[in-house]
Amino acid sequence: MQNSPLSPLILVDGSSYLFRAYHVPYLQALSTASGQPTGAITGVLNMIRSLKKDYPNGNVVVIFDAKGKTFRNDMYPEYKANRPPMPDDLRTQIAPLHEIIAAMGLPLLVIPGVEADDVIGTLAKQATEQGIETVISTGDKDMAQLVTEHVRLINTMTNVEMDVAGVSEKFGVRPDQIIDYLALMGDKVDNIPGVVKCGPKTAVKWLTEHGTLEKVIENADKVKGKIGENLRDALEQLPLSYQLATIKCDVELDQTVAQLQPSSPDKEALVKLYQTFELKRLLAEITGGEPTEEQDRKTDTKVTQPAKSGDIVVTPVEVSETEYDIIYSKESLQKWLSLLEKSERFAFDTETTSVDYMKAELVGLSFACEAGKAAYVPLAHDYADAPEQLELSWVLAQLKPLLESKTVHKIGQNLKYDANVLSHYDINMQGIEFDTMIESYCFNSVATRHNMDALATTYLDYKTVHFEDIAGKGAKQLTFNQIDVEKAGHYAAEDADITLRLHLTLFPALEQLPEQLSVFNDIEMPLLPVLARMEQGGVLIDSDLLDEQSQQLGQRLSELEVEAHNLAGQSFNLGSPKQLQKILFEDLKIPVIKKTPKGAPSTAEEVLQELALDYPLPKVILENRGLSKLKSTYTDKLPLMVSNKSGRLHTSYHQAVTATGRLSSTEPNLQNIPIRSEQGRKIRQAFIAPKDHKIVAIDYSQIELRIMAHLSNDKGLVTAFSEGKDIHRATAAEIFAVELDEVTSDQRRSAKAINFGLIYGMSAFGLAKQLNIGRNQAQDYMDKYFQRYPGVLTYMEETREQAVAQGYVETLFGRRLYLPDINAKNGMRKKAAERAAINAPMQGTAADIIKKAMLAVDEWLLAQNDDRVKMTMQVHDELVFEIHQDIVEETTKKLVELMNDAVELSVPLIAEAGIGDNWDEAH
Repeated sequence: MQNSPLSPLILVDGSSYLFRAYHVPYLQALSTASGQPTGAITGVLNMIRSLKKDYPNGNVVVIFDAKGKTFRNDMYPEYKANRPPMPDDLRTQIAPLHEIIAAMGLPLLVIPGVEADDVIGTLAKQATEQGIETVISTGDKDMAQLVTEHVRLINTMTNVEMDVAGVSEKFGVRPDQIIDYLALMGDKVDNIPGVVKCGPKTAVKWLTEHGTLEKVIENADKVKGKIGENLRDALEQLPLSYQLATIKCDVELDQTVAQLQPSSPDKEALVKLYQTFELKRLLAEITGGEPTEEQDRKTDTKVTQPAKSGDIVVTPVEVSETEYDIIYSKESLQKWLSLLEKSERFAFDTETTSVDYMKAELVGLSFACEAGKAAYVPLAHDYADAPEQLELSWVLAQLKPLLESKTVHKIGQNLKYDANVLSHYDINMQGIEFDTMIESYCFNSVATRHNMDALATTYLDYKTVHFEDIAGKGAKQLTFNQIDVEKAGHYAAEDADITLRLHLTLFPALEQLPEQLSVFNDIEMPLLPVLARMEQGGVLIDSDLLDEQSQQLGQRLSELEVEAHNLAGQSFNLGSPKQLQKILFEDLKIPVIKKTPKGAPSTAEEVLQELALDYPLPKVILENRGLSKLKSTYTDKLPLMVSNKSGRLHTSYHQAVTATGRLSSTEPNLQNIPIRSEQGRKIRQAFIAPKDHKIVAIDYSQIELRIMAHLSNDKGLVTAFSEGKDIHRATAAEIFAVELDEVTSDQRRSAKAINFGLIYGMSAFGLAKQLNIGRNQAQDYMDKYFQRYPGVLTYMEETREQAVAQGYVETLFGRRLYLPDINAKNGMRKKAAERAAINAPMQGTAADIIKKAMLAVDEWLLAQNDDRVKMTMQVHDELVFEIHQDIVEETTKKLVELMNDAVELSVPLIAEAGIGDNWDEAH
């Protein structure tokens, strides 16, 4: 092929990325203050900007699908008939995105009657004929048919490139066989008929044997079994499937490849568009961070408004070049140590063999004290021909005084993990001052995920080297000790450097939000070492008891399977939604009450719960699902998770996951062990006390209702709690018009559902469903409730109004929860955001209170310096301890006192304690 002087052609499949960006959770949350969604716009623009950075000399052309039908619909009217209509909140983003791309000066093509794929195929063919190398940016597997020696694919969302060899490796067939491959399998999304039950393996097998679809058709009589019958049944429609799957490469276009050249960006238009759609980072870039004339005119207004995270332009720290060292000698390490000792703070990171802090072994360390400059100390790379490295014990001895210093501040990304790893090497890491994961979380908990790669993209516009880039993926992925030191060194040093840059970028922004800064300084960062100590201590479990429970669950699951088969009149896989759909809704003719987004009858849990009220099989399926989850998640798994080092179970607590501030835990998830079911309580029986100790569980009584009383200042609620009344009984007496001492247990239970349901924004419909009563009766209950507690209704209405006006709500201590959907045009999303606006201040305040209680308890425990008392778990509003039996009574009394006094509300906080030999007894 004769090379062309023209730049490489970069063809962007805009429609593919539009839909993919729309379904990214953290992008879905993005919108303007007026409710205009911007997540898909942001995602596609990020992808285009990434391409322009990766291919600075490339000629980027963006192609979108046009509205309306294409020639394939003429060929086959049912083509794409199963696709649901485009969501309104996605449709409203298309025109603005087209405007922005055009204002960027990029060629934009939207050709009626064909798909974006066809335009891309045509341009790729033209480019090849003219000697121009082509890169197609897409996530669409159909495009693999276009790959040649001179055309390759790149998926910018996964950073995966695919050439001819890559297509063969991924699909098992050559690019020239892709159309045959697609025709055989068909496509449910596009409604392309294929061979029933022909999946990728079967298609590859046939094409490997016969080469082409035509030859497969010729040899159809030789294929045995049911799949052979299916192939023969499909013979008439396979040529049509082939045509539908073929990308058209001869679309008539008004411009040739040579004419599709970029023009200069229209800066003025871009500024207006970025302002309109509140794309603040892009706006700051194009204006050089300076306010525009329009912003200047609004300055006086802005000064009087409360500070919003959305109003703060996060300005990335500037770095002209990077310099990363790999330290092999003692002299080099001493120079770096001297530099670190003189620094007030430095970024620090460990590289290990495992993400499990109990199993992880150190492979290397990295640090940075100046943006753009960092170093990596390899310690245990042990692959063949690995270079000689410094001795691990010697390096740790040199670093120990620095890492344990309280005056030299450490910056990290999830430093709790590093502290836990170092604890196994007799290093008690102190001076943990800043954690970028927590800085981001406190700044805006819903703006992005809080891992380093996401933060670097969001706040630094920087694409980091991902672990998979140097270690590979899947079963063949290398552990860090097996990775080439040079590759590992750049990756590890970059981690430290980017962590420092994130701190220098995020913390100044956080400082502009005093309440958020207080949450960071006074709650989250002090909690980090507390959680680290709890994780390192772990909990004791009775593995034999769990094994016994697993056997009992297995027996019950077998009984349920037989019962389900009898009810269905046939054998089936209880875990298969498709088989269950067929049996419930086709064979048993049970009415469909909800469908999946793709139009199939739903078998989700809430659907089965409703059906279980009238039909026996859904009830059996629900019990089977619940017990299967308990068995696989807890009784089978927990004994396998006990550490060989400690003989105990060690969870990981996460501070930056839930939007409201609540802690979560994984491996195992302690928050989700059910307490209302008998089987769930049995699992808690396996959490036991060591010899001569007791388990003590202390939790807050009705904490969220007490918080509502404080926030709403409702006279009825405040009085009831202040006088120590049973709030559910008092509510029942009012709603059911009976004397307090005449309230029945059923009435109290209903009142409890009303108390908790209504403060979370439950509707009359939801309350009716929960209490199994009529909607009018539920509305009557609600009316009586708000007559009894009018301050609650006033608070809810004011909170909703504030959320709409400012885009966020706050806890009692100033923690913000941003609500991107509070002004959404999509009614369901707006309603969900309104419910969250009422719910979040209570849930978030409860989370803050339990964290403050943990801090108070931990401070007292450290002062006692008594290893007979350990705080072992935090679950929802509960703290769990191991306490020696000799001191259990007086210690429990003190702990209850500390929790009661953790914060001061207008109503008393009441912590209630239980003592037992296991968690279930103590709860």
